[in-house]
Amino acid sequence: MDATSLSEVREALAGSELLAATRSFAGSLRGAVTRRTARGLLLVGTAEYEPWHLAAHLDDEAAWSAVPQLSPLLIRRQPAGPQQPGPDRLAAAGRGETVLVVSPGAAGEALLARVSDARRGGAVVLALEAGDRELGELAHERLTVDEPAEPGFDLVQHLVSAAAGERPRSRLARLVRQFTAEPVNRW
Repeated sequence: MDATSLSEVREALAGSELLAATRSFAGSLRGAVTRRTARGLLLVGTAEYEPWHLAAHLDDEAAWSAVPQLSPLLIRRQPAGPQQPGPDRLAAAGRGETVLVVSPGAAGEALLARVSDARRGGAVVLALEAGDRELGELAHERLTVDEPAEPGFDLVQHLVSAAAGERPRSRLARLVRQFTAEPVNRW
């Protein structure tokens, strides 16, 4: 999805809960990877779904936004070679690392066990999921996608990656916008 298409989608969703939720989740992602003690972003999917597309978009956003910490290390279920990280790398995640789990279906017991290990090791766990209760309970923060089928889940991934690359608004900018807005007529 190009920048123009994404902008049009954002305009169409302006004021919606989905757009607010994706921005909030993306802000949590950006905050987790840019905090002072951050040590990296691990991106993992399920046995049936590998989030390589999200990895590519986060990598692009890392370059465009000058936030290299957004560039993820994609954890693959079946590593292509000895240098490619696999499920054991996820289980070894620890303090300072952020684990982003992308799951359009059930995560599965093996993945849940490794995510649990990462959380116990001190990693921040974020989940982009479609109603997986067990994964949601493991996550520090989650974004649930009501429409896991295409294009819903794919669209949310685009929105999250783009919003993660945005510079957070300063407190002063939020206050100025709040005080210069038209008053709400409550009658």
